[in-house]
Amino acid sequence: MGDGDDSLDGVDWAALQGAAVGVMRHAYAPYSSFPVGAAGLVDDGRVVVGCNVENAAYGVALCAECGMVSQLHSTGGGRLVAVVCVGGDGGLLMPCGRCRQLLWENGGPVCRVLTPEGVLPMSAVLPQAFGSDDLDAAARHPARPTSGGGPSSS
Repeated sequence: MGDGDDSLDGVDWAALQGAAVGVMRHAYAPYSSFPVGAAGLVDDGRVVVGCNVENAAYGVALCAECGMVSQLHSTGGGRLVAVVCVGGDGGLLMPCGRCRQLLWENGGPVCRVLTPEGVLPMSAVLPQAFGSDDLDAAARHPARPTSGGGPSSS
């Protein structure tokens, strides 16, 4: 990516970043003064957006990516194919760890993220991710309870 050219992957990264900047302006960030916007391109061509929404009880704040994923599902679902996150100055941000997991769940390993280092697939943004395949494997091979409550000492 680098220079904004979208001809290699078919994503208009500048427009997606513009959508993220636009929604970032609606963020509710009275505590941190750190507004964030996120925009995602869906596999059917829709663009979904979200902004962070803070709360006086800090732990219940919503990240911009959470709002974006909520809009994804409330407008018909699908898979994210490209995502951009921006801060208050419009510059690129990396999603936090929690949001990387959300992006993995809703876009998978090939979803691309525009990062400060260029476009990266989610497999590079969240290597060795935990996902539905792990749950499927656990269901096929359930853990067996141990007897005695722990290791024995002889």
